[in-house]
Amino acid sequence: MSLLNGLASQHTAEYESLIPYVVHILGMLVLKKACAREYLYYRTPSPWLQIKLLKFLQLYPQAISPPSDNGDGGNVSRAYVSQLTSVVSKILTETDVSDSINKSNADHAILFEAVNLIVVWGSAGPVQLRDGAMKLLGKFISVREPNIRYLGLMTMAKLAQLDGSSESIKKHQATVLVSLKDADISVRRRALDLLFVMCDTDNAERIVDELVAHLVLADAAIREEMVLKIAILAEKYATDLRWFVDTILKLISISGDHVSDDIWHRVVQIVTNHPQGDLQAYAAATLLVAASPRRCHETAVRVAAYVLGEFGFLIAERPGMSGEEQFRILHQHWSTSDSHTRGILISTYAKLANLYEECRPLVAPVFARCKNSVDVEIQQRAAEYSSMREAFSPEAVEDLLREMPPFEEKKESALEQRLKEKEGDDSAAAMKATRPSPAQKQRAAQSAAAALAAEQAAAAVKDNGLPPHGYEENDVEEEHHDVPDLAELSELEDLGELEDGGLEDLGDRDASAPVGIPKEVIPAMRKAFSNLCTSQSGVLFENALLQVGVKHEYVGAQGRISVFFGNVSEKSAK
Repeated sequence: MSLLNGLASQHTAEYESLIPYVVHILGMLVLKKACAREYLYYRTPSPWLQIKLLKFLQLYPQAISPPSDNGDGGNVSRAYVSQLTSVVSKILTETDVSDSINKSNADHAILFEAVNLIVVWGSAGPVQLRDGAMKLLGKFISVREPNIRYLGLMTMAKLAQLDGSSESIKKHQATVLVSLKDADISVRRRALDLLFVMCDTDNAERIVDELVAHLVLADAAIREEMVLKIAILAEKYATDLRWFVDTILKLISISGDHVSDDIWHRVVQIVTNHPQGDLQAYAAATLLVAASPRRCHETAVRVAAYVLGEFGFLIAERPGMSGEEQFRILHQHWSTSDSHTRGILISTYAKLANLYEECRPLVAPVFARCKNSVDVEIQQRAAEYSSMREAFSPEAVEDLLREMPPFEEKKESALEQRLKEKEGDDSAAAMKATRPSPAQKQRAAQSAAAALAAEQAAAAVKDNGLPPHGYEENDVEEEHHDVPDLAELSELEDLGELEDGGLEDLGDRDASAPVGIPKEVIPAMRKAFSNLCTSQSGVLFENALLQVGVKHEYVGAQGRISVFFGNVSEKSAK
């Protein structure tokens, strides 16, 4: 039989005709217990042969549903399918924990091969067999014998991949959570795998919270695997990506040494690629608070430095979160950071100095010291950022230091690739990770819709001269229109607050009323103005109520500038 299994695994189609004979022999052993006395092992008929017969049938998942045939072949197929179903059903119903360890081991070896056969059949197999297997495995994962518990958890993880088994497996969630505290680390690993596989949109938050809570007590041998799987689950089933950001921060605070670069890189990618809503502002504010303590894990400093450099201007208007405060909080970690973290901090300092005038005197001494650093990467970054304003125009500097474009979305993330490398492509966890969840599909659809809407709006403005949808045009058309440069915008910073919440004519410096822009608005408007210098249309100002967009085009010495006002609140504008 071993030779037959080896040949059939290499040339499957050539031995398919032997299926009825294999089923017949298996039926004789299981149903009729027809076996010579010398092949009885603790009253179990030839368990080794039963296992090999079941392994042979696992090579032919289509055997449970053979093609219909009007001749005698169809009757033969239906006969052996019925017999095979009876065999598997009897194995499931008559296998129980025995007082004899040898008999128990033999019976359970046959049982788990039968369950593997049910898994191979998939949705084509009888539903009652799947339910029976799940019920039996639920009993096995609660016994005291660690070997049976291990096999029960591993087999249940395979069974959980079948469609329609999610609800029945959730009934055993509490038992699986208890197995996470088992003294045997192999049992804990299998329990973690099963929790990973049984997770879905309905129970994701509870399972992730339980795993995070258990991470505090988990030993170092399993922590890295737990952190990786928690990060994948949090991303996969996050209906609100703010929960994903919070979960990763918890992982960093509890077990920062086991949070790999791939995990915090994934946070940066997701925050960057989802400008919809307030995710970017929320991430910036949350990470600023996380980096505030003097003692903070270096991974938190890295992700905070990157996100604040990109999206810190979104929270600069909030109390205690100005550009100067962002620099102070980040720079307190400079002395305890390694060269990798310092490289990220230097890039963030350059962006802060570009956005906030008050940060430039603070950043300049840091760059001056770093020019003499023994680390070539630090030295080069400091030298290049220091000389950038001397070598390029302010507009070019603005363009060089603007936020990074969205990352390319790959078919599978770096976290999924790492999970495959650790556990193999065929593992239950790896197969689960590669299947997109409903939340991921929804986010992908939203991103695609937003990108399509942006392309359509840009095409409408370019081809037809039409404003983007939702704007009302305030016709502004002049042959010569004075547009202030960045220096003029900077000078306005000291002229006071906006009067009556409106923008006064920037070219009218002799007006009796004070003219100016609030200090907290200056960085965002400077960045928006810089973008408008290199694009034909864009947003100049935006808050919770109003969005001001500008479209400009020029022919020779003549130009036309159109200003659009959009109502972004839920109430109608008056």
